[in-house]
Amino acid sequence: MSLDRAPTDLRTLTSPEALVETFRQAERTPGQEQVGLEHERFVYPRASNRPVPYPGPDGIGALLASLEAAGYRAFRDVPGGPTIALTRDRLAVSLEPGGQVELSGAPFRTAREAHAESVAHAAHLRAAAAALGLVPVCIGYRPWGVPAEMPWMPKERYSAMRGTLGGRGRLALDMMLMTCTTQVSLDWTDEADCARKVTLAARLAPVLVALYANSPLVQGRPSGWQSYRSRVWNEVDPTRCGYFPALVDGSFSYRAYCDWALDAPLLFLRREGRYLTPRLTFRQLLSGGWEGAPALSADWTDHLSTLFPEVRIKSVLEVRSADSGSLATAGALAALWRGLLYDRRALEEAGRLLPALPFAEHLAFHAEAQKNGLHGAVRGVPLGELARGMVAVAREGLARLDPLDVPLLEPLEEIARTGRSPADALLATFAEDPSPASVLAATAL
Repeated sequence: MSLDRAPTDLRTLTSPEALVETFRQAERTPGQEQVGLEHERFVYPRASNRPVPYPGPDGIGALLASLEAAGYRAFRDVPGGPTIALTRDRLAVSLEPGGQVELSGAPFRTAREAHAESVAHAAHLRAAAAALGLVPVCIGYRPWGVPAEMPWMPKERYSAMRGTLGGRGRLALDMMLMTCTTQVSLDWTDEADCARKVTLAARLAPVLVALYANSPLVQGRPSGWQSYRSRVWNEVDPTRCGYFPALVDGSFSYRAYCDWALDAPLLFLRREGRYLTPRLTFRQLLSGGWEGAPALSADWTDHLSTLFPEVRIKSVLEVRSADSGSLATAGALAALWRGLLYDRRALEEAGRLLPALPFAEHLAFHAEAQKNGLHGAVRGVPLGELARGMVAVAREGLARLDPLDVPLLEPLEEIARTGRSPADALLATFAEDPSPASVLAATAL
């Protein structure tokens, strides 16, 4: 999640063409593409299913303060306010609304560098948490509790979003308070390259949901969904989540993404350090301004960060479909998409794994992956078979591109080979011992 630094780009926006330029400016020189990891974790008291609030001697605020002693610097979104994020070198550690601790890693040329940064940060986080009797946990959805029981982090952005996004869908607060994900950020070189990568990532997103499914428990029992985290997104806000046709039908362009984004309502508008909540779409803001003032480039940057499609573009391309999981599978995510998207032959071969589906059928494919994971099928083809093919193409791409990244794929190869997702493993653990101590031990960072 964004650190919400004070807006600096105060240029006036007057037309959609200026919005398209945002993505042109993000293009990278061919051969210089990078990869970055985001990895979210819940924090629980050791052997307890109690959510951890921000205040208190063993709260989230104390955890951030403990990390400061390891060389992290505090970040506050209001002067004199509470610490709501940390920075260290080029990485950031931020808080999701319910106290989920997110690593936003720096961009690197290789997946192994991104993974090494993630491993080093995990060691710091585990040590800081252990000193407070806490444990970081990697799972896609909280196994216990309901949103009404969850604490809220003292972040101005979330105060605004609680009211605006909270009213947009039945499970919007579940998303904010109850979910954790693993994401990868990637680059593109021009508009055609961006379109190829976005389309492939979106068409294969359901396979990724199945491969990384790790959220089968809801309110202390099996839910019947392999990835309940992904299922939650179905009822957050249809104007800004999931898919829109141009993501998967081959018509993607910078302008297509802008046109979709323009019709999503604002979740907030920052003016003079305040988070305002006007009832406007960005298209309305662009055409008419707000209280006599025009739309600004910083408003567009903020708006892009409040859109949540399965594949998102801002200054980077983000693949957002994986549940939070182990450090090994997080590192594998960076390797997987580096191998698929940065080797041209792999990009073409991956595109042949699955035919282009009509939009409604693609949505049904996604729902199948959410519910049944690798045990599901599309057009009679098992998702486990598609997962094996996807990982194999990534391995071949990495072997050509950078063989030293190939070993990172081994955890995914094992999941795909066995057809046993993290959700299957967690359900087996729960069946043997459903206690919080058992679940936390199985999912600890």
